[in-house]
Amino acid sequence: MYAASLDVVGVGKAIVDVIAQADDAFLAAHSIAKGGMELIDEARAKSIYDAMAPGVEISGGSAANSIACIASLGGKGAFVGKVSKDNLGDIFRHDLKALGVHFETTPLEKGPGTARCLINVTPDAQRSMTTYLGSAGYVSPADIDEPTIARAAITFFEGYLFEQPMAREAFVKACRIAKKTGRKASLTLSDASCVDRQHTALIAFSKAHVDVLLANEREAEALFQSNRLDEIAKKARTLCPLVAVTMSEKGSVLIPREGEVVRIAPTRPQRLVDTTGAGDAYAAGLLYGLARGLDLEKCGALGSVAAAEVISHFGARPQQNLRKIAVEAGILS
Repeated sequence: MYAASLDVVGVGKAIVDVIAQADDAFLAAHSIAKGGMELIDEARAKSIYDAMAPGVEISGGSAANSIACIASLGGKGAFVGKVSKDNLGDIFRHDLKALGVHFETTPLEKGPGTARCLINVTPDAQRSMTTYLGSAGYVSPADIDEPTIARAAITFFEGYLFEQPMAREAFVKACRIAKKTGRKASLTLSDASCVDRQHTALIAFSKAHVDVLLANEREAEALFQSNRLDEIAKKARTLCPLVAVTMSEKGSVLIPREGEVVRIAPTRPQRLVDTTGAGDAYAAGLLYGLARGLDLEKCGALGSVAAAEVISHFGARPQQNLRKIAVEAGILS
């Protein structure tokens, strides 16, 4: 039996965020929809990237953002995700390792380049995104390392990857390892449209493998096919041991299989700047708390304070030490 030396290992899409200042003329010249997000091919990604102003390049992706937040909480994390043998892949790997995150997934040697989200920020603070998914969807069962999964209290899967057949096989392999070694598996639904497309498969996967399911309101309504909390809670209890539903400014609810629904009050940020990554940060706080054996109220509160920090500035990674914030709030000691 392996000792649980890791709090959480995340399995998700490895994406590098490239953030630069731009003006409306740049957006028009490259046919970029202002304030939107568009999936693009590699040729267009290269064209836009080459023309962008000097900026910041930082590793991103939903599950990777959560693992970065866990590191900021003082936790130990690992990540499984596919990059290519290119400059952006090197940036992604360096960023995670600089945080103390274990990341040893073998890079893709042949095929598309590392995924990137090209974010052009205009003077009015609008973020216009063009995303090339590249190698991010190429996670396979071969990338699942049994000792890494066995050493993690929780393995956390990103719903964005669920639609990729190879990645879903990787999820199942990791879940079987987790179950065999007495660990837990967690899934975030990531996107309501994905839930609509994969409804039957997600229900089956969650019932068979998932211990902790995370969703926002829209995703929960799509999965449980109801907008009534009492009905969602009733169905959630038959699906997973724990379901967490985030509700933006209304806070969140934790629905255990046994016992009452736990309501978590929102933590108000000093200022609301950018909601990107709020769900990723909430997941990090909740899962870190569960990995450390905290009660549900404290786990939810950790998620809430982590989300509040991330939405107080641009970008999906914390800029302040989350553990310090949690200690000051009386959640951690």
